[in-house]
Amino acid sequence: MALDWACGKGGADCAEIQPHRPCFLPNMVKDHASFAFNSYYQKFKHKGATCYFNSAAMITDLDPSHGSCKFPYLP
Repeated sequence: MALDWACGKGGADCAEIQPHRPCFLPNMVKDHASFAFNSYYQKFKHKGATCYFNSAAMITDLDPSHGSCKFPYLP
């Protein structure tokens, strides 16, 4: 699964989607994947990374941050 890859071999920082962390809730695969895919893309976009994940993700101008869950953005 792309989420497992992003948080493992992909090198995304998935600490914030772990239990008792700001982005754990809602505890839904789509929400955790959104955070993980963004983390991966932000970390590696300047090295040519894409945010495709086999059609599971896309780039957007909307900030999906909510409450204390802040999605990282690196210009």
